[in-house]
Amino acid sequence: MLKKYIPFIGVICLSCAFTILSCAQEKGKKDTSPRGYDLAGPVKYNMPDILQEISGIAFLNGDPHTVFAEQDEEGKVFVLTLGAKKYKATKFAKNGDYEDIAILKDRVIVLKSNGDLYAFPLSETQKELAANVMETKSILPKGEYEGMYANSNTGLLYVICKECKQDKKGKITSGFILAMQSNGSFKLNGNFSVDVSALEKLTGRKKGTFHPSALALNALTKEWYIISAINKVLVVTDANWKVKNAYHLSSNVFNQPEGIAFDKYHNLYISNEGSDTQYGNILKFDYKKPKK
Repeated sequence: MLKKYIPFIGVICLSCAFTILSCAQEKGKKDTSPRGYDLAGPVKYNMPDILQEISGIAFLNGDPHTVFAEQDEEGKVFVLTLGAKKYKATKFAKNGDYEDIAILKDRVIVLKSNGDLYAFPLSETQKELAANVMETKSILPKGEYEGMYANSNTGLLYVICKECKQDKKGKITSGFILAMQSNGSFKLNGNFSVDVSALEKLTGRKKGTFHPSALALNALTKEWYIISAINKVLVVTDANWKVKNAYHLSSNVFNQPEGIAFDKYHNLYISNEGSDTQYGNILKFDYKKPKK
């Protein structure tokens, strides 16, 4: 009688073995995108020629209809609609190396690579030349800075080091928290740090030194998203800056990722500088609620 069921038992055992192997492989497989996003499947918006070297991007109250952007050289803020060729440009300072942009309350803030900050009323973006520009200089330690994020709920500004002297000896990246004053100037309000010692293990690739070029807070998950353009990686931390995961950014999709932002619908946007063969662009990654 037992012999009659031996073939069926064998089939069941074989099926179980395949299931266990499949689960083990799935468990060992590295995630290629943060939950809710597909980093391989963006919607691409090419930028006008003037934004070939687009750096930072920002939205007003998370409204994706209008993008605020800047590029590395001209000391101008650009206002445009995604997919449109027309734009408005506002000169706020002389030519220089400007790296990121944010909107805090009723002011536009631009970060220079040396850590200097420029703030002016949002209403000035309707003009060719901005008035009432407040400069905050030498508030941050000497270093190179590219990433900045403004939290409208708290009124705080977060700036992260791309390369600072105090970070050279270890796998720690420093950041600073600033509070905006009523006149648009800033005061130091604290600091933070990100331990990226496990970066290569998380990505499965040799990444070298971490040099952040942009950061943003995912309001849905309370996670920080930090991009390093030099080694093409997106690092995700928890609300307290503890690294949770890291994702390789393919050169086939990301030419030179320099800016990051979320809209009020939790969609993710990453801006890329162009090259001799590519336009500068903004890539949109639609948020899709993960299945449980």
